Amino acid sequence: MAVCDVVNSSAEKVGEIELNEALFNVEVKKGVLHEVVCMQRANRRAGNACTKTRGEVRGGGAKPWRQKGTGRARAGSRTSPIWRGGGVTFGPRPRDYGYKLPKKVRRLALRMALSARHGEGNMVVVDSLSLPVIKTKDFVKVMNNFQFDDCLIVTATDDQVVSKSARNAVGYKVMPVSGLNVFDILKYSKLMLTQDCLAKLEERLVV
Repeated sequence: MAVCDVVNSSAEKVGEIELNEALFNVEVKKGVLHEVVCMQRANRRAGNACTKTRGEVRGGGAKPWRQKGTGRARAGSRTSPIWRGGGVTFGPRPRDYGYKLPKKVRRLALRMALSARHGEGNMVVVDSLSLPVIKTKDFVKVMNNFQFDDCLIVTATDDQVVSKSARNAVGYKVMPVSGLNVFDILKYSKLMLTQDCLAKLEERLVV
């Protein structure tokens, strides 16, 4: 197993921990990561853009002018798509862009993303991460100890004090281990894991 340093919130080494190779020593395949990121982004699309067809726009009850004798082209309705204010032809309609990949592929991609950050040396394990009160200044001070200005912080539980302290800090995101996903790991250049969330990662990803 790979050995990783465990540090405190002051970035001082306080111990070592063995990492599960099934999580942090997986061969990274960009194609698998790409497929999962595309799936996540498609699932996040709202798909609520909507235009009105000629049957939905207001008006159109009376024929604009008689069929013959005016010298103008024939017109049957003011809602025609070729008229200003008429309906839209083949416009967007509400739809669901989401789709699913097999669970094995999603788990594999998550292990690959973790392995990629560990292999790059851009992952750090902290013994604990807690703040006494909700204060952005205190959170930024901890991040400055690591010299991180772009980081995803993963905690074992949903720590509201830490997550709310990070809300107004640009370049940081805090999430519980249950919400960890490939897109967010790859979006941020650094990854910070609390020591107690490693066991939960193993439960979730190592079958």
